[in-house]
Amino acid sequence: MSLTVVGGGISGLSLAYLLSRQIPELEIRVLEAEKRPGGKIWTDKADGFLCESGVNGFLDNKPTTLEFIKTLSLEPLRSNDAARKRYIYRAGRLHRLPESPQAFLLSGLLTPCGKGRIIYELLAPRGKDEDESLASFAIRRLGKEVYEYFIDPMASGIYAGNAEELSLKSCFPRIYELERQYGSLIRALVRLQKEAKKTGKKVGPSPGGVLTSFYDGMETVIGALKESLGKRIVTSKRVVGIEKNNGYYRVYTDDGQSFESEAVVLACPAYEAARIVSELDRDASELMKKIPYPPVSVVCLGFRYEDIDFDINGFGFLVPSVEGRRILGTLWDSSIFPNRAPQGYVLFRTMLGGARNPDVALQKEEALIDTVLGELRDIMGIDVEPEFSRVYVHEKAIPQYRVGHSSLVEEIRNRLEKKFKGVFLTGNGYGGIGFNDCIYNSYKLSETILNHFTPEEE
Repeated sequence: MSLTVVGGGISGLSLAYLLSRQIPELEIRVLEAEKRPGGKIWTDKADGFLCESGVNGFLDNKPTTLEFIKTLSLEPLRSNDAARKRYIYRAGRLHRLPESPQAFLLSGLLTPCGKGRIIYELLAPRGKDEDESLASFAIRRLGKEVYEYFIDPMASGIYAGNAEELSLKSCFPRIYELERQYGSLIRALVRLQKEAKKTGKKVGPSPGGVLTSFYDGMETVIGALKESLGKRIVTSKRVVGIEKNNGYYRVYTDDGQSFESEAVVLACPAYEAARIVSELDRDASELMKKIPYPPVSVVCLGFRYEDIDFDINGFGFLVPSVEGRRILGTLWDSSIFPNRAPQGYVLFRTMLGGARNPDVALQKEEALIDTVLGELRDIMGIDVEPEFSRVYVHEKAIPQYRVGHSSLVEEIRNRLEKKFKGVFLTGNGYGGIGFNDCIYNSYKLSETILNHFTPEEE
């Protein structure tokens, strides 16, 4: 029995690891195009600073993720209490995101009219469309101001996306289901709180959980997976094509090599998978190309603590697009986790670009740093040069789940997985972009592959 996994990001590595435990006799090969595995999980350590170039953590609310980490004998690190304080930029200042009804009423983030409009949510009609954008949903139920200062920055912070294009159903399925079930988010919240009192469990429309990582950063997981999988991981092997022959699949790499196996998992980004399957199934390839990946740049800046005349005891801030700034937001990383900056220093991590402003992310390194410094000067009053800087440009960053995404993914799977037995799809382009989603999907797919190789006897 043999399996080739194309893509050595967290999806491909976690799947290979789970299968190596479930089917020890299965011959597994992971082909990764880059020199290092891990995909968007890369922790860069330099001059005493610890920078996450991409993924910076996960919520500790998913049992599958916690179980997965436990099997790797890793010790998760929960974020500091300061990380509960999050801010939204509006009209020249940062407003703390309210965490209770009382705090919401006292907050200056929304105008009295914006707050009052929320009451109408109880009377707002249910959506008629099977799928609608985040913007359409938020404005319909909560009003334009809540959309602009809550939903839009949330879409930018999580997806680096445009809320006018992103699908509610695909991006926030929990909220989608609550409206379908209760007809009102407020009504749903009341019902859920009553249920919580009866069961003693915390329930609500938000995912909940505490942001979690590791003392030495998220790449700790990749290191543990590399150690476990060993020579099963082959780096610098970019797959360029795949063909089926006599019940086997042969994948070809750009250095002229080929590898044969009984099954293949495409765990690479959708745009890479589109290129790979273009000869196997051109229609599936064209469908995959419809999933966009806008560019995002991450700029890490280190300052002396004494030079920052601003209260950074918090998570950081997001910037609504209506404010017209050139950054998506800034995380105060050294306030969130320990070991992110040397003693006496702080580390900030700023995101730029995304679906709304892709060209900003593709500036040269010096221009990116200057852009961030200018924004931090206006927003936080920082008027000193950084002691440390690192820039990470992701030309194709986060997949966008636009309206119609769920139908598109279903069509892709029907074209490939049902037509070609032994070909499987996984990765954050299809069923969730987060670390937790990738781990959960690896557990699900490992069971499917287990059944593929060991079908039940009739």
